[in-house]
Amino acid sequence: MITWTRQHAFALSRAVRHIFKPRSGFLLNVIVVAIALALPFAGLTLLENVRPLSEQLAVEPEISIFLAMELPRDKAIAMAADIRKISGTAKGGAKLEFVPREKALETLKEKSGLTDVLATLGSNPLPDGYVLKLAGFRNAAEAARVDAIATQLQALPSVENVQVDSTWIKRLAALLHVLQLVLLFLASTLGVVVVAVVFNTIRLQVMTQREEIEVSRLVGATDAFICRPFYYSGALLGLCAGALALGVVTLTLRPLNDEIAEFARLYASEFRLAPLGMLATSILLGLSAALGLTGALLSVQRHLARLS
Repeated sequence: MITWTRQHAFALSRAVRHIFKPRSGFLLNVIVVAIALALPFAGLTLLENVRPLSEQLAVEPEISIFLAMELPRDKAIAMAADIRKISGTAKGGAKLEFVPREKALETLKEKSGLTDVLATLGSNPLPDGYVLKLAGFRNAAEAARVDAIATQLQALPSVENVQVDSTWIKRLAALLHVLQLVLLFLASTLGVVVVAVVFNTIRLQVMTQREEIEVSRLVGATDAFICRPFYYSGALLGLCAGALALGVVTLTLRPLNDEIAEFARLYASEFRLAPLGMLATSILLGLSAALGLTGALLSVQRHLARLS
């Protein structure tokens, strides 16, 4: 165990010494990789801030049920049992409110300001109806099940029309899903770019130290001993680039939040973009280091074989 620790400590120290060489180009490579990582990191930060907001918007989707005009009042009230039977299958139950046509007309007059126009109609043009509030939906994806309930309600006798008031929530869920797929594609593409940059960087490093590698082999150094410093160089390159990218994204949030705050006030909201938490940050740094290590592994294995 002590020997293993010493070997890795020696390899790490050699990698760090190479980083600080004047002509190593390490800083420039870190900047290039950080630029590639910054875009998916920024997209992930945006999605992580918007996702909880979308979940809060979809907790109580509503369904408006309009009955036939000729349906008697007693039969309209009796339909509550059938509606509750259908809505009772929804997770968390439901709240059902009967809206008589007289109340619907008064509400329309108050909200539309068309009292005089409605008075000229002579009779009430609105039917009796129900408002069904579905509870227990934790996110917008679950709210998509409202369509199945609306279809069953539309099939009831004497139901003239059913209107789902959560279509915009499902559109938001669909948009977030598309953004997640775009972010995944972008991250995969730029991950290949990171591996390619590290691959080329380590290749140049191997070529530069070609004579040193040949001397090390002559004195009995194993391939594992020779490769370790290059592996650490690739991992450090990815780690530093990931840290730089996260730092840039975090600093960018401050001016963005100043503009977002002005927009949010128009909707009486205090929405702000928050940086990623410690767990997400640690995972992204680990992935960045893994990408750098992958590039180093591919490069070293290929080019050391040519020097054999």
